[in-house]
Amino acid sequence: MRVVFAPDSFKGSIPAREAAEALAAGWTSVRPDDDAVLRPMADGGEGTRAAFSAAIQGTQQRATDVVGPDGASHPAPWLMLPGRTAFIELASASGIELLGECRLPFDAHTLGFGQAIAAAIADGATRILLGIGSSASTDAGTGMLRALGARFLDADGGDVALGLRGLADLASVDLNGLIPLPPRGVLVLSDVDNPLLGPRGAAHVFGPQKGLDERGVELADLMLARFAALLGADPDRPGAGAAGGTGYALQFWGAELGTGATEVARIVGLPDALDGADLVVTGEGKFDVSSAHGKVPASVADLAASAGVPAALVAGAVAKDADASAFATVLSLTSLAGSAAAAMSDAARWLRAAGQRLAHDAGGQQPGPAGREAAAG
Repeated sequence: MRVVFAPDSFKGSIPAREAAEALAAGWTSVRPDDDAVLRPMADGGEGTRAAFSAAIQGTQQRATDVVGPDGASHPAPWLMLPGRTAFIELASASGIELLGECRLPFDAHTLGFGQAIAAAIADGATRILLGIGSSASTDAGTGMLRALGARFLDADGGDVALGLRGLADLASVDLNGLIPLPPRGVLVLSDVDNPLLGPRGAAHVFGPQKGLDERGVELADLMLARFAALLGADPDRPGAGAAGGTGYALQFWGAELGTGATEVARIVGLPDALDGADLVVTGEGKFDVSSAHGKVPASVADLAASAGVPAALVAGAVAKDADASAFATVLSLTSLAGSAAAAMSDAARWLRAAGQRLAHDAGGQQPGPAGREAAAG
């Protein structure tokens, strides 16, 4: 059999690449003559850089010193893929994890993200891929645009402060110095379709996790609306609210917004890997009702269905109300290990066990609906 292993990371437990390796090791310990193909996956956020590094030969690791969301300098790693295509994660330059336990709801910014983008262009990138998950700020991408040459001015013609705080004093925008897109454009990898403003917007949906209280959310939404009025771009475009409004700024700059998991699958060559495969195994830490909306397992299952390849799901836990009907087999590490704590404490061990179980169940035949794991949940 030819089996493709294409899991996402199991957040808090194991990265996607190591998860794929563990599943494959378990499978090949039972069926050593089978062809195991590893295509670790991501959705444009955490783990995407590692997925590209694992799947794409000729990828070069780069790093740029940037100003982080807290104002401190630190190196932001990024990739130069073959063909002068750069991949940059917002999380590595302006992400919320860079703040530790601290939250700076009015002062965190995306300047470092823009500095990394500018460095990639200066380094010769002709196309840029951007992952915009895990933002620390709600600055509507103004920090990023500032690093790319835009200016945001107060009533006296001075530069406003970085972050959401600066939007309160914003009176005009000077775009004369904004650098153009690279020749082959910019593609944003995101699974967020929220608009910039309103109940589903950047402030209301994502602001609280960045430290905004109820009053702060309302103020932030007003500031974002004022910024949108000055810039003149449509704040209702799907994805404008991603990464604290950075999606809005990127769309204004001219970037294209793509579905994260779908684009990552294409870039790492998953459709080609499925050609002639007998089974694809995917997974994530928790498979729940949200997993059907742009997450890795659903995207892998869709590609598998198009290719006529059965799909198996291995998840840390499977919610009872989740729709797993797209999968021929479902395994829960929690069920295999006996508890969620046990599964998370040694995810590699239980992923190997899951790989062994799948290989035993295959029995030399393609898994069918009758092989569904009854204990999933």
